[in-house]
Amino acid sequence: MNYQNQLTLTLSLLLLPLGVLAQNVVTGTITEASSNSPLPGVNIIEKGTSNGTTSDFEGEFSINVSAFPATLVVTFVGYNSQEITLEAAQQITIALQDGVALDEIILVGNRSKPRTILDSPVPIDNIGLAEMKKTGQPTVDKMLTYKVPSFNSTQQTISDATAHFDPADLRGLGPSRTLVLVNGKRKNQSALVYINDTPGKGEVGVDLKSIPAAAIERIEVLRDGASAQYGSDAIAGVINMVLKKNVEYTTVNAKAGVTTEGDGFNYAVDLNTAITIEERGFLNLTVGYYEQEETNRAGEPGKDVLFGVEANDPTWGDWLANNPDLGMTIGQPELKKFDLFFNSGLPFKNEKGEFYTFGGLTSRTGKSFALYRAPYWVGDPHNLLHDANSEYQGFQPTFETDVIDNNITAGVKWELAGFNFDLSGTFGRNAIDYEVNNTLNVDLGANSPTSFAVGGYSFSNTLANFDISRTVGAFSFGLGAEVKKERFNSEAGQPESYTGSGAQSFPGLQPKNAVRAERENYGIYSEIDWEPTDKLLLGAALRYEDFSDFGNNTSWKVNGRYLLGDKGALRASYSTGFRAPSLHQIYLSNIQTLVSGGTVSNQGTFNNVDPIIRNDLGVPQLSAETSKNISAGITYKIKNNLTVSADFYNVKVDDRVLFTGEIGFDDDNMSTNPVEQVLLNNSITSLKFFVNAVNTNTSGVDLVVNYRKIDLGPGQLNTTLAANFNDTKIEGKIDTPDLLGSNGYEIFNRKEQARITSSRPKSKILLGLDYNLNQWNFGLNNTYFGSVTWRHADNGLNGADLGDGPLPTNDEDYDQTFKGKVITDLVIGYEFNKSLSANIFVNNLLNVYPDEVDTKGDFVTDLGGRFKYPWEVSQFGFSGTVINASATFKF
Repeated sequence: MNYQNQLTLTLSLLLLPLGVLAQNVVTGTITEASSNSPLPGVNIIEKGTSNGTTSDFEGEFSINVSAFPATLVVTFVGYNSQEITLEAAQQITIALQDGVALDEIILVGNRSKPRTILDSPVPIDNIGLAEMKKTGQPTVDKMLTYKVPSFNSTQQTISDATAHFDPADLRGLGPSRTLVLVNGKRKNQSALVYINDTPGKGEVGVDLKSIPAAAIERIEVLRDGASAQYGSDAIAGVINMVLKKNVEYTTVNAKAGVTTEGDGFNYAVDLNTAITIEERGFLNLTVGYYEQEETNRAGEPGKDVLFGVEANDPTWGDWLANNPDLGMTIGQPELKKFDLFFNSGLPFKNEKGEFYTFGGLTSRTGKSFALYRAPYWVGDPHNLLHDANSEYQGFQPTFETDVIDNNITAGVKWELAGFNFDLSGTFGRNAIDYEVNNTLNVDLGANSPTSFAVGGYSFSNTLANFDISRTVGAFSFGLGAEVKKERFNSEAGQPESYTGSGAQSFPGLQPKNAVRAERENYGIYSEIDWEPTDKLLLGAALRYEDFSDFGNNTSWKVNGRYLLGDKGALRASYSTGFRAPSLHQIYLSNIQTLVSGGTVSNQGTFNNVDPIIRNDLGVPQLSAETSKNISAGITYKIKNNLTVSADFYNVKVDDRVLFTGEIGFDDDNMSTNPVEQVLLNNSITSLKFFVNAVNTNTSGVDLVVNYRKIDLGPGQLNTTLAANFNDTKIEGKIDTPDLLGSNGYEIFNRKEQARITSSRPKSKILLGLDYNLNQWNFGLNNTYFGSVTWRHADNGLNGADLGDGPLPTNDEDYDQTFKGKVITDLVIGYEFNKSLSANIFVNNLLNVYPDEVDTKGDFVTDLGGRFKYPWEVSQFGFSGTVINASATFKF
């Protein structure tokens, strides 16, 4: 054999394995159906195996299958999954349809076996990042407000630290009753108790501003009670933030905007990228910065009836003419925020398990404002806040926060003998430090500082979780255990901040308010699903929880689902639940400055373990709230691009923890009752405390209709109609401690009750229209916020006859209902190429504001005209039209 033949034979033998291997190679391109643009990062897996790959930046992929025929499963978040069966090696093109798919896998709602939206026996929303970003809102809590009808979060103002957190809740049940998870693991609560006159007063929630949207792949919202699966706080539902994983490209977003009033300028920039680790592992990183300036929508009364100063006052008339808004700044606070998040996974070499870790750090500073101290209210005789050569103009104290939120989870998942195991540890912490600036302590005279460190709070939890699951035939079961330790700390301010009457606007936390409290609890749970037929699913869950400070609780749940072919399902559930009183509610104490009826006073909050509360006033130890949840509904795919779901729910909460109203002196000046003696002994004019005292009943309906890919000539239209209707009532009598009841005290007056029953909209309807035309995208989102009602605390006698006629005498005459309004948002987007796109957002296009406050003769209602719009009840804020522009660059 000559040399040439030898070489040919050798090359043929060497290339023979490659030729055989190539016979099983499938190549192709993944595109987006409506625009025909390539989709990077799509998962392609050979069905029944762990063999898989992902599409590259051009949407292209190549996979070597084990044998033919072979079925490829193609999945991508936000798109309908597809299965393609191939008889031989070939090149294919796969077009994915976007939208909310009933067959998308969801992580929340079941701990024994992952299910799809269609399979789930409870209602779940699955919201992708692209959908959230199209709201044009700056933070996750505001995005959810305009995507989930039963979710509410609105900017607060003149409310100390609450203005920097914004209470958020599901179904109007309060921030404390919504559990938040990150990648299925419990997120720590914030360090703040909302103690100001806002929705959610007296409650504790998760700091949703501490989770950057750029790090999130999607958000799952479970609209059903889930204490039997996840433990405390899940009475109203669960929000699970699923972080991005192994993205195929780096994304940089930049955004800036301003209101049409010329204030509230904001800008943001963020970057998300991923690094591949040892071929199949990943490290996803997100870094971001956001900054906003304040807005001001104060009233302009031109006179100050709160202090009896008329517009033509001979001494202060010129000041009032120059300051018709009485110096106030009422609106969103200043804010600067930095985020750093990561999510990482490293599969075992045998692909039977994975090490994972994720977490993040958020640091933000904020500045809000207190009531302006007019020159006739608080003087500055020592020229601390003004130049001695200039006329004194008064001052407006600022309330400034420094918030740090950090969390980290590390764990390992593995498969052994048919069982799935998950062992993890989590640490989370939220800390707030307060400063009050541009103010003084009048009792310190010339020695008063003008800037005060007034204390702060921190809360942290440490958790260990161990979960086991397995599917055997028609049965799927899960077992698990959780051990948790919580810590709540309160730090006193500098002595000058609380000496005497304290710093104007916010006397500092005193040494007696400082506390270091902690508790432990452990929980064990079991869950089982049984599918006796392809259509029928029956499930049950049981959880036992034991707390070191108040005792134990057992919650259970049963649910069922019946498939209507492959088109939809009927579903229903019944469960009991609980919420442990937070450490904050047990141990918080402080002094606050109040302005009421033209007088300035100090109010004390006493904690639940204080002998004054427990012994002198007879307030019982705080215990867990308990609940009963029932839901029933249907989800149905009328046709491939038209789906509808409707769910009814009823949630009863017993022994709800509440923050009482102001308890002060009675009208009898001839005697001193035991409550008044406490006030005198502590040099305060009123007091408050936490107590289990209210039972509530909430009923509602959720409706979601998605109509996707409607052919309209050259483009396609996607529509979404979603609505929530709910009603909360207080059942039975308020459980007033005997000593207070016998002395005629009402611990939870009409105004406080309204914070539970009518401070959030009882209806919210979202209609979204999204039109795609080649490289253009047009969105028009309309959100109807239903009416809210503010109720007066009493018969209005803290007001005065201002010469406009006699005051009303009935409580109801002072109430005000702020009617429902529609907020319209416009989005215009353009994709220049695969790497660059831009958007313009016009939020509140028609410049809609809430109804103005009608005092009806009682000037305390709007603090003498300082507030033009409602602030104690909440619909959608009052910033007016906001215009934003953004650009996204991928590489």
